[in-house]
Amino acid sequence: MLLVYYSVFNACSIDFGVRQGSVLSPVLFALLVDDVSSICTTATGGRGCIILYADDILLIAPSVTMLERLLHICEDELDYIDMVINYKKSSCIRIGPRCDVSCATVRSNKGHSILWLKEMRYLGIFIVCSRVFRCNLHYAKRNFYPSANAIFW
Repeated sequence: MLLVYYSVFNACSIDFGVRQGSVLSPVLFALLVDDVSSICTTATGGRGCIILYADDILLIAPSVTMLERLLHICEDELDYIDMVINYKKSSCIRIGPRCDVSCATVRSNKGHSILWLKEMRYLGIFIVCSRVFRCNLHYAKRNFYPSANAIFW
């Protein structure tokens, strides 16, 4: 990662980054993308929501059109600070009464299409496409039991 700090008086280039998993990494990310959340909220009239944690961004919108609009706003803001979205790791999921209905493709400003999935992982939790918000705990249980048994042996 290349961080550049611009001030009114001088410019300073930092040619090194922090190690992945470092305690400083989420703090630096929060400082860089702090404006993204406020811009997304005001641009959508408070109808859209953005959740930022460490280097993960979660966009929540009431419609596919609003979701695409939020994505474009995020792309523009991240482009301004020389950051990009990894479209291979990005996905969409639909939660609500019409969860079974197929949705229009969400496209980025650069033409990348984001896949619609039936289940997606966010911060280690698997969120399931359903009529109400649900999580799949199968993976958490599968990882918990071997760890718990290792403690007792």
